[in-house]
Amino acid sequence: MSYFDGFVIPVAASDRDRFVQHARTIDPIFLENGALRVVECWGADLKPGKTTDFQGAVAARDGETVAFAWVEWPDKDARDTGMAEVSALMGKDPRMDPATNPMPFDGQRMIFGGFTPIVSHGAFAQGQYVQGFIVPVPEDRREDYRQMADDAWDMFRGYGATAVVEAWGDDVPHGTQTDFYRAVKAEPSEAIVFSYMAWPSREVCDAAAEKMMIDPDMKMPDDVPFSPQRMVFGGFDPVLVLEQPR
Repeated sequence: MSYFDGFVIPVAASDRDRFVQHARTIDPIFLENGALRVVECWGADLKPGKTTDFQGAVAARDGETVAFAWVEWPDKDARDTGMAEVSALMGKDPRMDPATNPMPFDGQRMIFGGFTPIVSHGAFAQGQYVQGFIVPVPEDRREDYRQMADDAWDMFRGYGATAVVEAWGDDVPHGTQTDFYRAVKAEPSEAIVFSYMAWPSREVCDAAAEKMMIDPDMKMPDDVPFSPQRMVFGGFDPVLVLEQPR
């Protein structure tokens, strides 16, 4: 089963080109050490939320936007081995030397973690638009959440979605400034779901959202297995997609 490392990153809005160039230099290292795909996305539709939002997730400052990214691995063992090899390159590989390839973002406020997919449909492809989600789910409602997300796929596919991944928190660290738990104001009994849904374009996604607003099947059930008020979501443009040759 595949495995995902998910990232949410605060970046100065003016540093998009520097961010892409940095990722273009660093990300091949993940592929060289076993990753299947690396996707870097730039904030395109990040509306402020009443309780939580992507900006708050990384304590974004004035002039900053948010990047949403993931590294996909064949399985957890490959991830653990690959990430250990990547870490061992620190100070050895010039691509990872901050003197020659400085980070164009505040790594102290970046949030990250490892996630196991519980729902996966369709296939992500180059050029697609991405919706990103961070969801707080009670630990004891994992199967209820999985079933709800799985059942919803046919409806989203009917609206034009091309892929979805819902991944359950497996190796999600607590940070000193920011982390996935703070991002959704998680309660002690809650886990984190990192999720993305892909669409052919932002236009298709936006049109689907308008239709869903009046679709009676979109009515939230009374016993929804997560907190919708604390879910973080937004729209992103992929700016770099690297994959293993097929």
